[in-house]
Amino acid sequence: MAPHFANGIPPHLSMWQRVREYAVPPSMIEKAAARRAAGDWAGACAAARVYVDLDLRAVRDRHGTLTANLLRADLRRLAPDLLRWHMPRVAPDGRLRPGLTLSLARYHDCGGTPLQLVVRTPPAYADAGQYLSLAVWDGSWNGAAGHRPDPHPHPHPDRRFRLDLHRHLWDAERAGELRTRCGPLPSVSDNSPYAVGSWAAEAELLLRAEGLPRGAFTVRLGPRKRAVLELVAPDDSHVPTFRTLTADALSPHHAAALPVLPEAAVRVPPDVELLRAGLVPVGRLHPLVGAALAAYPSAPAGGPGAPPADPHRVRCRGEDHRIALRDGVLTAVDHDPAQLRREELLVALGGPPLPCLRAIDEVHRDPEALPAVRERLVHGDVAGALAVVEGLLGPAAILREGPLREELESAMARRVEHGLFRSGLTAVRPSSGATGSAYVSDTGRAIAARRPRLTRRTPQPVRRKLNSRSRPRTGLFS
Repeated sequence: MAPHFANGIPPHLSMWQRVREYAVPPSMIEKAAARRAAGDWAGACAAARVYVDLDLRAVRDRHGTLTANLLRADLRRLAPDLLRWHMPRVAPDGRLRPGLTLSLARYHDCGGTPLQLVVRTPPAYADAGQYLSLAVWDGSWNGAAGHRPDPHPHPHPDRRFRLDLHRHLWDAERAGELRTRCGPLPSVSDNSPYAVGSWAAEAELLLRAEGLPRGAFTVRLGPRKRAVLELVAPDDSHVPTFRTLTADALSPHHAAALPVLPEAAVRVPPDVELLRAGLVPVGRLHPLVGAALAAYPSAPAGGPGAPPADPHRVRCRGEDHRIALRDGVLTAVDHDPAQLRREELLVALGGPPLPCLRAIDEVHRDPEALPAVRERLVHGDVAGALAVVEGLLGPAAILREGPLREELESAMARRVEHGLFRSGLTAVRPSSGATGSAYVSDTGRAIAARRPRLTRRTPQPVRRKLNSRSRPRTGLFS
């Protein structure tokens, strides 16, 4: 039985519920799985909107054949759609956490710093499409002679967000370990977001990976709240537990240098929370996740939703008239085409529109499906958003000015910004209050001014001015 929320669904669960519905669509999972099954790991990455910014030959030449073979084996086991499913996200929209570099695997060789397979997210100003990128990092990428400096704001792997100790979150062959790594099966009454029961085991894995004995580590509990804990056990043959260290036990400098328990081990996985709350059934999770969490209690799977009414009914001149798709366009079916042309001309001259034409105009400008379109655009699913629009207005419809068109044009402008970021043509990350910045060439010369970002808070006159500029219309559909 799902718990009852007296004050509604908690905001973080509501966010994750939307993320699970829109961020990794079933079509992406199916395409990525099919290409991975065929041995095409690069094609699977392309299907999951993951750039491959690494060269296996260069890795072999620099780090040896053994390291290159290990890296190639991990790439073949990589499920990029599963990785996207488990990536860290930020409220309130559930976008990918921007400007992040996560370590997926480490390869120790004879050198000092181990080579790491990393995944990166773009900075917030260039996150259109919610793309990920795979790369290798060995600590030596500093913009050497003959190479353009890395445009990513944080190329160094993050200590808090790392998945090299949680391969089940991206490795298709180990996805079933999610069930055991989640800890004991939680009860319905247990609503704690922290996986305290598995902290000791996860901390031991962390310390062992860092080459350290059992000792102190830190857990981040909030923006300004951290706990310093210590593993304790009679000897190495006993399973360790942890205890809390007092504030004066370690100096601030020493505490800051302690290993940090990865975020994936600190909190209960959001899928477990959603299942525990009855907000999503197992059948709607990622197939690899659903198979691992099949033992968890689940809400009953809802049946297929009722298809949208077609034709729609509108009260017009005392009668019920139909509005439906005809020849790829939303049309008032019960009006003669000649009459419709006369009425449209009358409206253009300032006359009152027919209720049917008023309803069609409202659907073009601000349809009921706009939230679903917006959610898909937020998570980069442009094809899904256009499919919703075409199913609503028809493939031959011409969008009119309004919230729907503004959302699509804003998504298109953000795709251009992302392309400039990927090309290394953007300057340093703009501040939140900046109205524009310059593109720079490889020689450091400014070559253009970046257009202000179009957001929901942009004033309407500025929106009209920006939307009226000539822009390439293919950016949205590529």
